[in-house]
Amino acid sequence: MRFAKANDALGTSNRGNPAESGLCTLCRADCQGKCETWLTSLVGRKLLYPRDFGTITAGANNTTHVGVNYNALRIQGYAYGVHGLDKKLSNDPDDCIFPNVDLTTEFGAKIKTKTRIPLMTGALGSTFIAAKYWDSFAIGGALVGIPVVIGENVVGVDRESVIENGRVRKSPELERRIDGYLRYFDGYGAIIVQMNVEDTRNGVAEYVAEKYGDKCVIELKWGQGAKDIGGEIQVTSLDYALFLKKRGYVVDPNPELPEVQAAFKSGAIRSFARHSRMGGTNLDRVDLVREDFMKSIDYLRGLGFHRISLKTGSYGMEELAMAIKFATDAELDLLTIDGAGGGTGMSPWNMMQSWGVPSILLHSKAHEYAKLLASRNGKKIVDLSFAGGIALEDNIFKALALGAPYTKLVCMGRAIMIPGFLGANIEGVLRPENKARVNGNWDSLPKTVSQFGGSAEEIFASYFDVEKKVGKDEMKNIPYGAIAFCTLADKLTCGLQQLMAGARKFALSQMSRSDLFAANRETARETGITHITEANDESAKKILCS
Repeated sequence: MRFAKANDALGTSNRGNPAESGLCTLCRADCQGKCETWLTSLVGRKLLYPRDFGTITAGANNTTHVGVNYNALRIQGYAYGVHGLDKKLSNDPDDCIFPNVDLTTEFGAKIKTKTRIPLMTGALGSTFIAAKYWDSFAIGGALVGIPVVIGENVVGVDRESVIENGRVRKSPELERRIDGYLRYFDGYGAIIVQMNVEDTRNGVAEYVAEKYGDKCVIELKWGQGAKDIGGEIQVTSLDYALFLKKRGYVVDPNPELPEVQAAFKSGAIRSFARHSRMGGTNLDRVDLVREDFMKSIDYLRGLGFHRISLKTGSYGMEELAMAIKFATDAELDLLTIDGAGGGTGMSPWNMMQSWGVPSILLHSKAHEYAKLLASRNGKKIVDLSFAGGIALEDNIFKALALGAPYTKLVCMGRAIMIPGFLGANIEGVLRPENKARVNGNWDSLPKTVSQFGGSAEEIFASYFDVEKKVGKDEMKNIPYGAIAFCTLADKLTCGLQQLMAGARKFALSQMSRSDLFAANRETARETGITHITEANDESAKKILCS
C-alpha cells in the first residue's frame, strides 16, 4: 500500500496505523503531530514538496499497486495540448501555468450553488467533536467558499432546545451553527442542514424554513459509509442519558432500568450510547420507497426550500440506483455518495470494518448508473459528490475524474476536521484566555509546532491570506482552527491545480475518466478505467506505423 507510518521525504509520520486516506485510523483531537494533513494545516502548500531542498534528492516509493482502491488509480499526464483555459488567456506557455487552473464549480438543478474549490465537509452533527470545534469548521469553510454540512440530531441532543408537541420551538445550538457560517458567507459555498428520522419528527425542516428561509440547503439522509444503522453518540452522564431517553432516543443500556442505574453508580457501567432510528422500516417495495421519497421532497418544497440534497451511504447496488434515479427524477440539487468505511462519530468499529461497499467500487458503479440513466431518459443527472476516505489532492483528482462529468464535489470528513483540532490546541496556548472556549488540549506548544515559530503569524502559512480577506481588525474573531482550515485548503487547492495542469485540464468541466489509468488489471475491470499499458495504446501504434 502507498502509506507507511512514516514518510521521510515529507518529514511526516502517523501516530497510529494509517488508513487508505493516509489518516490514522484513530484521529485524536489532542494529537501533537504529524501526519501529512496535520502538518499541512500549518505549512500549507510547502508540504507538496520533499523537505530540505538543496541537501537531498527524493524518489517515490509508490511502485506496487495491490488490490482495488483509489491508490491503484494513477493520473494521466500529457506532453502537448491544453483544454479549458480561460478565454481571456492564450495557449502561450506564459498563460498555461498551474495557478491559472480554474477550480470553481457549481451544483444544483434550477438554482446553482457556487463553490471556490470542489470540496465540501462531511456531516458534522451531534458528536461532541463537531460541537466543540464547530466555529473552526464553519468559519474556515465559509472563508474558503465551500459547503459545510450540519449533521443529524443537533436539535435533539441540545439540552437548551425547546420541543413542544413534537415540534422544535427553539434550538440555540442549531442557530449557533448556521449563524457562524453565514457571518462569513460571501456567495460561495452553502450551509446544509441534514435530517434523519428524529429530526423529521421534531420539525427541524419547518424550524429552519421559518427562521432562515432559503439561506440553507436541506438534506435528507439515507445512511452513511461508516454504518448501516442510525447514528450514535456516547455520553458519560446518567442525567444526560435520561434526558436523551425522554427525548425519544434509543439509549443503550437503558438508563431508566434500576439495575443499570445501580451498575452506573458502582462504576461497572461508565457510558451510554445514544442511537438514532433507521428510516424506511414501513416500506418493503421499491415503488413504495419512491412514493414516500417524492412526497417528502414535495413537502420540503412546500415549506419554501429551493435547494434540496440527499446523502446516501455505502449500501448495495439497488439502493445506489434508487438514490441516483429518485434524486434525478425529483430534480434534487446534490447527491452525496459515501463509501465504506469512514466516519466522524462513534460508529461500531467492526461495523466500519465489515459492512458496505468500499468507496472506489461504489463510486465506479455510480458513474456507470448515471451514464446509463442519462442514455435512457436524456434528463440532467443529479450532481454528485463522492465521499469516503479521501484526504489528499491526488485522490480528490481521482474521484472527480472517476465520476466525470457527473461529479462536481468531493466530500471530506475526518481530514478536514484535523486543522480545527490543531488550530484550537495552538490558540489555547497562545491565547490562554480562549483555551476553554476553543477546547484547546495543550498547555504548551510541542516541538512539532514551535519549530515554525511562537505566534500565529509565524506558525500558519495562510495567516496573512485570511487577514487580507477579513481585515486586520476582524482577525481577533477568527479562530486559529479556521486559519488552519484555510491553510490546509490552500495546499489541496495548489496540489489539485498542479495535477490538473499536468493533465492539461485547466477547468474542472474538462476532466474525464481518460485522465486516469488503472495500475492493475483487477482495478481496471472493476472501475472501467483502462489499464496503464492499454491507455492510448492504439494511438501510440499509429504513431509508430505512420
